[in-house]
Amino acid sequence: MSFADQLERLQQFLDADDLHDEALDYLAGHGYLTALCISPVEVPEEEWIAELFAEEPNYQDEAQKTDIEGSLRELKAEIARDLSSDEELEPPCDLTLGDEPDLSDLRSWCVGFLEGVFLREEDWFSRDEETVSELLLPIMVGSGLFDDQPEFAEIAQDEDMVEDMMQHIPEILTQLFLLFHAPEDKPKPALLSRH
Repeated sequence: MSFADQLERLQQFLDADDLHDEALDYLAGHGYLTALCISPVEVPEEEWIAELFAEEPNYQDEAQKTDIEGSLRELKAEIARDLSSDEELEPPCDLTLGDEPDLSDLRSWCVGFLEGVFLREEDWFSRDEETVSELLLPIMVGSGLFDDQPEFAEIAQDEDMVEDMMQHIPEILTQLFLLFHAPEDKPKPALLSRH
């Protein structure tokens, strides 16, 4: 089966209604796997698969389970390849929150990414908290998870700034990846200038 067909089957499975309420859908799952690929520490496969589904799905049979988990591994490997290449990784959705941010695909992707960060939150922030916080800011804004905090509520008011932040997500992913995985002798990525 081609990788595209595999992804289509994975997408149908993750977007189905019969998964646990807290399971990640396809877009959130993509964000989640992206964060796992960037993570400064490796998260064991058993753990991240369990967290992604919140509880074991009702697979039709063992073959389906093998197929779905294999597709998740493939997708994660593909994301890791993209991150370590010279190409910027684009989330599989438009880089905009649109008129209804809560319903936007990008919001789902950002929420999933942060779920991946939360698995090893301490490790993400232990080395260079300020840089990591600054780089993660657009994804945190995109997720809407922090809108009850005054500074985030204030940013959310400025739609142009928010949309500008969303456009920068692909390069932010590259910068985060380099921050954690570039050889020590390579210069650290320059932070995006704030507008």
